[in-house]
Amino acid sequence: MQEILERRSFIIALILVTIAFLLMVQPFFIAIFWACAIALIFYPFYKYLCKRFPNWRNMSALLTLIFCFVVVVIPVLLVASSFISEVANLYHKVQSGEINLGARVEEVRSAFPGINAAMERIGLDFQQLKERLLEGLMTLGSLIAKNALALGQNTLNFFVSLGLMLYLTFFLIRDGDALVDLLIRALPLGDEREKLLLDKFAEVTRATIKGNLVVAVTQGTLGGIIFWALGLPAPLLWGVVMTVLSLLPAVGAAIIWFPAALYLYATGDMIKATVLMLYGALVISLVDNILRPILVGRDTKLPDYMVLFSTIGGLMMFGISGFAIGPLLAALFMAFWQIFMREFLSENDPTPAPQVARLTESDSGPKMPKQDD
Repeated sequence: MQEILERRSFIIALILVTIAFLLMVQPFFIAIFWACAIALIFYPFYKYLCKRFPNWRNMSALLTLIFCFVVVVIPVLLVASSFISEVANLYHKVQSGEINLGARVEEVRSAFPGINAAMERIGLDFQQLKERLLEGLMTLGSLIAKNALALGQNTLNFFVSLGLMLYLTFFLIRDGDALVDLLIRALPLGDEREKLLLDKFAEVTRATIKGNLVVAVTQGTLGGIIFWALGLPAPLLWGVVMTVLSLLPAVGAAIIWFPAALYLYATGDMIKATVLMLYGALVISLVDNILRPILVGRDTKLPDYMVLFSTIGGLMMFGISGFAIGPLLAALFMAFWQIFMREFLSENDPTPAPQVARLTESDSGPKMPKQDD
């Protein structure tokens, strides 16, 4: 009886201390997540260095971190600073009247007179719709500008989080295998289940960041280049927006370049409009079909509807990092249910649902290989 009481008391104390610790590090959850993600992506480079220099583990981890900083962190910081500056300038031009959004909407309506007739047939008032659209754009611009200003004011917090992320990344790269083994021993879910879930975490994290992000950045870069080449305003701004939208299936960068092409048609710039339309359809849109199977593969691809909802939900809940966290949570959700169906419902229905089975048919996804030394 005494032993049972002590065990239960210890479990309760363990839970309370764990909750207190999680609440304490809660402000750094995003930094911790990105440290884990970066460690997973750049771990093969670390293993390559370990094979070349087997006695220099610390130096190999440091060189891997420096390589990550040069390839990822510096370009992201440069683009982010330019993006914030361009958003603020564009918002001020709209506020001051230098850019008249209402007049440009009227140009489109005049160029496509069939719009009024079509909207009247379905009972919509173009003038009211235009006012709501302009209000929405102004609200969105104000929100982005305020967030950009807040980011500038919180520069110290940002660099503290960045430093903590890089610091943690170094140890995750160097001691990743030992930490994974420790986690498997500590979690009370069963070793096989834990390995499957950790493999799914590594698999989806790599696929989302290495695949989806590379595809999105490529599409956004191509879109920004064509906007710059055609002399359209704020090419960097629209390139970044196309990058974010490219993370969403069934939407993509076309929500930017297609209306831009229509506007060019409306203003009589037929050559630029045709070039943008052909470039968007034949170059930007085809990047997804060419690069995604190479970078992601077919086994790890979530259904488009799951990616759409999880990405939007992730962006709403976690901010910009939600594009990776959302699909990861969706994949773990489906993996948990696959385990439940396989282990707890197998007696009643030994055949799992086709979609769930397809998502987890490879239980041995990519993970950190064992250290050679």
